[in-house]
Amino acid sequence: MSIASPDPASLSDLTPRRRIWGWWAFDWASQPYFTLCLTFIFGPYFAAVATESFMAQGLAEQVADARAQSLWSLGQTVSGVIIALCAPILGAFADNTGRRMPWIVLFSAFYVLGALGIWVLLPDGSYLVMALVAFGIGLIGAEFTTIFTNSMLPELGDDSAIGKLSGNGFAWGYLGGVLALFIMLIFFAEGESGKTFVGLDPALGLDPAMREGTRFVGPFTAIWYVVFMIPFFLWMREVPRPATHGRFGAALSELWGTVKSLPKRTSLFAYLGSSMFYRDALNALYGFGGTYAVLVLNWSVTQVGVFGIVGAITAAVATWIGGKLDARHGPKPVIIGSIIVLIGVCLVVVGMTRESLWGIALVEGSAVPDITFYICGALIGGAGGVLQSASRSMMCRHALAGRPTEAFGLYALSGKATAFLGPALIGVTTYLTESARLGMVPLIGLFVLGLILIIWVRAEGELRV
Repeated sequence: MSIASPDPASLSDLTPRRRIWGWWAFDWASQPYFTLCLTFIFGPYFAAVATESFMAQGLAEQVADARAQSLWSLGQTVSGVIIALCAPILGAFADNTGRRMPWIVLFSAFYVLGALGIWVLLPDGSYLVMALVAFGIGLIGAEFTTIFTNSMLPELGDDSAIGKLSGNGFAWGYLGGVLALFIMLIFFAEGESGKTFVGLDPALGLDPAMREGTRFVGPFTAIWYVVFMIPFFLWMREVPRPATHGRFGAALSELWGTVKSLPKRTSLFAYLGSSMFYRDALNALYGFGGTYAVLVLNWSVTQVGVFGIVGAITAAVATWIGGKLDARHGPKPVIIGSIIVLIGVCLVVVGMTRESLWGIALVEGSAVPDITFYICGALIGGAGGVLQSASRSMMCRHALAGRPTEAFGLYALSGKATAFLGPALIGVTTYLTESARLGMVPLIGLFVLGLILIIWVRAEGELRV
């Protein structure tokens, strides 16, 4: 199988600035899947519906909460394993054929179809597993398209520009995510009263009794992606690269050669290990932040949405600033600082209940837990966004010339090889302790492991050959 390279003439009418804006369009288009579906709308809705379903089977509320969180973790675990197994192979094959756009189109279809499928989850728990499968398909599509678009970053500027480009891209993405969240909260997602956050009936005649406003998060995310990916496909055409091979066998052979060389490339090896742990912890924190608020603090979906807005706004501002710090000081100190902040957040979260904060009793009905968790949300959004942006920049500094997609495939592997670990540890710990709060404890250990391994990472990356 061989795929011809794009005509160089097709790039002649595209200025560097337009290509950059096209690349940023992907962040804007794709972020709502993580903001709306994973964390702030569908995740909490899934947890609430699953809990009610388990309680209807005769389980106590605390046990039902734990089972709901365990089921949500299972969906993310399975998706993570699939991504981990396939990402480096697809990346190597894309580099060998010289094409990435066909893969972006293919996995964009996964994204859209998976998002649309979320709609099927009814408030009585019908189609619970089907909705979880649909969510997993969409998540796989979102993660795989990100691999191929990330590999285009080195083509947009040199090392001195990459950090700022990455930071601005994430900032732009978070702005898109928070705007999408605003729209969902104002016009669609209904609270217990059947009204949206501003007191409106769900738009488009959606039935609040059937939670159609909240369930519309799936179709809304799919429509958002299709519309805002148009600038990407118009302006972010591929730089022509020669195809070396067109066979999976050849790609696997070269990939295996790269994997065998990792122990000799100390900085890259340490970075992949470090990012494996801290990104696993961060993704789990994103995935379970909303469900934690529902299960531990008894928040409504609307409250979780406000929490998401706070985090997304903070993330947009922080990643813009973080990109400037990355450009000036390099990504390593930015990564270290972000991890330390997130460890602090986790320590607060596991010590907080509706009645106390690390053993200090609170008066009944105290707003301290709510205010504290809103602050945690701001810190998670800010530090998490900066961490992702600087991590993308650091990976660019370790990518071999001519093999960027393979590099980001390995990067995805490092992020997903143990992607099951965070959700699985949360699921097992939650199941054993029967506490959704204590289930978050393992994330602290994962962040600490990432912080230790980054000691061996060279701040300037590795020389590319």
